[in-house]
Amino acid sequence: MPPMIRQLLFSAFVAASLLATGCASVVNGHVQSVSVTTRNQSEPVTGAQCSLLNDKGTWYVTTPGSVSVQRSFGALTVACTMAGQPPGTATATSATTAAVFGNVLVGGVIGAGIDVATGAAYDYPNVIAVEMGRSTIVSPPPSSASARTSTTATRHCSQPACPT
Repeated sequence: MPPMIRQLLFSAFVAASLLATGCASVVNGHVQSVSVTTRNQSEPVTGAQCSLLNDKGTWYVTTPGSVSVQRSFGALTVACTMAGQPPGTATATSATTAAVFGNVLVGGVIGAGIDVATGAAYDYPNVIAVEMGRSTIVSPPPSSASARTSTTATRHCSQPACPT
C-alpha cells in the first residue's frame, strides 16, 4: 500500500476515533467523586455507615467521607445508619452537564449517545448532606458549571405532596 494512502487511512481512523468518543466522557468521565456528611438537628454526626445506590451500582462510605460513583441519569439514593441515631436518607437527583450540549454540536448524535449511555452526560451534587431521621431531596445547582462551586440545595419535606 502506498505511503500516502496509508497515512490517509491512519488520519481517517484517528478522526473517527475522536468523533466516536463523547465530549462529556473526555471532559468529565463516567465516574464522579461524591462527599457524604451526616447530621442530626444541625449537629454533625460522624461514623454513620452509608450506602449509595443508583442504576449503575452500589457504593459504601463512612461519614464524613467521599466515594467515587458511576454517573447516571437516575437518582442516587444515600441511606445512612448509626447506632443511637434514627436512619437518614437523601435522594440526589442528577443534572445534565454542559459538556453534552457542546458534544451535540461537535461530536454529533453518536458522541451524545455515548455520553448518555455511560452516564458521563450527568452530574450529581458534589456534597450530599444526610439529615438523620429524615428523608431529603438533594438537587444539583441549575448549571453543571456552577455545580463545582455552588452549595447544594436541599429541600426538606415530610408531607405526602411536597410543594416546590
